[in-house]
Amino acid sequence: MIWRYMLAWIPMVFIGIINGFIREVTYGKYFSELRAHQISTATGVLWLGLYIWAIAHLWGFDSPKQAIAVGLLWLGLTVIFEFTFGHFVAGHSWSKLLSDYNILAGRIWLLVLIWVAIAPWLFSRFLA
Repeated sequence: MIWRYMLAWIPMVFIGIINGFIREVTYGKYFSELRAHQISTATGVLWLGLYIWAIAHLWGFDSPKQAIAVGLLWLGLTVIFEFTFGHFVAGHSWSKLLSDYNILAGRIWLLVLIWVAIAPWLFSRFLA
């Protein structure tokens, strides 16, 4: 079970990259960086939600406990990827990476992480 859902996480990376690319080449040119970040967060939640729904629909989950475990796995993989890729590949400082977690400054990236963590459980409940 674990390997299947770990592999299912990989397309989420590409969904995030494509979402960011779309932001940069389209609406990111017309909105402030903060507003573009917020729009991108919303579209990321949408695209990831569609993908997670498809996974839940195709494979299902054996139990709510398994769906929660998958969500937590995906959350962990996402955070690890964000910090390792963001720092060591993209060259962002740790403070820049952490700034996306500042909800009080309008940075709502945390909503994507919450969504990735709870969507498997939510979809398992609705598709059961």
